[in-house]
Amino acid sequence: MDILQTITQEFQLHPTHVRNIVSLIDEGNTIPFIARYRKEMTGSCDDQVLRELFDRLTYLRNLEKRKEEVANSITEQGKMTDEIRSALEKAVTLTEVEDIYRPYKQKRKTRASVAIAKGLQPFAEAILKQDKSFNVPLEAEAYLNDEVKSVDEAVAGARDILAEIVSDDAVTRKKLRNFFFRHGEIVSAYAKGKEAEDEAKTYGMYAKYSEPVSEIKSHRVLALNRGEKEEFLKVSIVVDEEFAKRITAAGFLKDGGESSKIVKEAAEDGYSRLIAPSVEREVRAQLFDEASEQAIKMFELNLKPLLMQPPVKDKITMGWDPAYRTGCKICVVDGTGKVLDKTVVFPTPPQNKIAEAKVELKKLIAKYGVQVISCGNGTASKESEIFIAELIKEIKAETGREVGYVIVNEAGASVYSASALAKEEFPDYDVTARSAVSIARRLQDPLAELIKIDPKSIGVGQYQHDMNEKRLDGALLGVLEDCVNSVGVDLNTASVSLLKYVAGLNSAVAKNIVAYREANGRFQSRKQLLKVPKLGEKAYTQCAGFLRIDGGENILDNTAVHPESYGKAEKLLALFSYGKEDVKCRRISDLREKIKAYGEDKVAKETELDKTTLADVVTELMKPGRDIRDGLPAPTLRKDIMGIEDLKVGMELTGTVRNVVDFGAFIDIGVHQDGLVHISEITDRYIKHPSEVLRVGQVVQVRVKEVDVKKNRIGLTMKKKNG
Repeated sequence: MDILQTITQEFQLHPTHVRNIVSLIDEGNTIPFIARYRKEMTGSCDDQVLRELFDRLTYLRNLEKRKEEVANSITEQGKMTDEIRSALEKAVTLTEVEDIYRPYKQKRKTRASVAIAKGLQPFAEAILKQDKSFNVPLEAEAYLNDEVKSVDEAVAGARDILAEIVSDDAVTRKKLRNFFFRHGEIVSAYAKGKEAEDEAKTYGMYAKYSEPVSEIKSHRVLALNRGEKEEFLKVSIVVDEEFAKRITAAGFLKDGGESSKIVKEAAEDGYSRLIAPSVEREVRAQLFDEASEQAIKMFELNLKPLLMQPPVKDKITMGWDPAYRTGCKICVVDGTGKVLDKTVVFPTPPQNKIAEAKVELKKLIAKYGVQVISCGNGTASKESEIFIAELIKEIKAETGREVGYVIVNEAGASVYSASALAKEEFPDYDVTARSAVSIARRLQDPLAELIKIDPKSIGVGQYQHDMNEKRLDGALLGVLEDCVNSVGVDLNTASVSLLKYVAGLNSAVAKNIVAYREANGRFQSRKQLLKVPKLGEKAYTQCAGFLRIDGGENILDNTAVHPESYGKAEKLLALFSYGKEDVKCRRISDLREKIKAYGEDKVAKETELDKTTLADVVTELMKPGRDIRDGLPAPTLRKDIMGIEDLKVGMELTGTVRNVVDFGAFIDIGVHQDGLVHISEITDRYIKHPSEVLRVGQVVQVRVKEVDVKKNRIGLTMKKKNG
């Protein structure tokens, strides 16, 4: 297989770009670095395409390696033929390769291996030829011995050998796999006695369920697998057994009288006993793998906008971790996330100390000039929100001070607060106080705070605990890296948690950077990174462009311009009589117009910058220190509250997308319980998937379609009103 050609065709990229990407990867360059600083070599492929290409490259290389291993094994057995070699060359999946290898694998003890040990293989091979003149009972007598005492035993043993030959046939297995995929029905029912146990009817819809294998959606595959794993459901694939047996026998049957009858029986036995259970497992495994990949893609799709939510910068924030019996934990942090104060109040049941809580919190808000309250959406958040709404109304009436509040998704806050990292950060705080700090900071800078938490715990995606953990972790790590590197990291304030996701760095080097900073003071130049232990030239090349220094010696260190391009950037500035001071004071607002007038091609040639890099450099020079998240809509600060009981069908509301799943999206409309917009209610036009229209964090207009207060369910629509 020509791997480069295969990738070129599959990704529809230019061959030169594919060759360059593979070379860059093989040289040890990171995906963020390639995506940002080698655009001219890759045709400006974004990080997502590069990661998909890397995954495919890895698979194809593993495929070729496995083909070689299989070929060597078959050759060593002295059984290699031109036909097998050709089949291996044509194989495009690992499954096909394993099918080809199946007859030559060393097997555990089977009925066929027992029969072979009794010397019946030549007899079975003679029957398989299906010569009409072959007298089976007569020929069988030649194979009778102490272990094979009768003709019937000899025929039965030969039949077992033939059944395994049929089962091991790669072409037959491929046909049957396709048959299962195209014509199989996946069916499920409650396991014995489990219907009574499933009180919440979690698996109620799967109690008597069937759906074509070819049509089943990913989320249903994962639901069925979980139900089966939890022993609530029995799941199987049903096909037309008679037709499947005909497919199995078709490749082996000839018009050979008595011999053909035995071959047919062997094929049918091979199907029922060996092939059907195996192929069903393979098909279900493939369904699960495909469903997992889809779920992982959705997880990636949801995680990125969650991490990239615009920060609420420079606001003194009160973090509120709601609770009942143990009280609501409060932390006040300044605009940089530094903790100023903490307390516990009890405005929620069973204490209901509302008046006392108001007095204490009004003092804190006045003392520190709190501008916004960030309240978690967990237990007791509804009661907390009612209290907060009353509190800020009173503050405005009494002092004229405007205080807003935001309900933030606190998923993962408890995971963080109990982690070793949180203990290291706040050794004198208890778990709940740390959680309140996290809730405040995730409003101020979602990326910097959420990066500390296992992404599987931050409230997006589905069935993440059922998937291949290594594959999921790898995919989510890619999202974390892409987000951190696209935003950039302040070298003088970033935590180890943030620094370790910068291209070219790891936890050990990140710790060394922080240790160097603590020992030597603020970094004044990116070049100082080369003095950090274990951070060599290669790591420096990968990481330098993603690390920012605000107020350093060189203004270019506060941009995404890579140090390798500093000389070219300075040539560009000099070409139009600008200096670094002009960049620092933002006096180059007409740079683009000047380049256009001078001629972009001419500028690129004189500065030795390719046109793509030139455009990136200009963008960075015009806005040093910029945060790409600032252009996104900020979270809406609330001043009032509404409950589910206040909702009426037809009511129009503004909401925020919290999670996108295969069947729709969950929308936060400010009533504690998220509403569901089913995929059929997202738009008037046909869409294959909700992600075509919606993303996490997006602000949308919705209309209440149905409300079930008892079940705490809200149905929403985004479709236009009729007429």
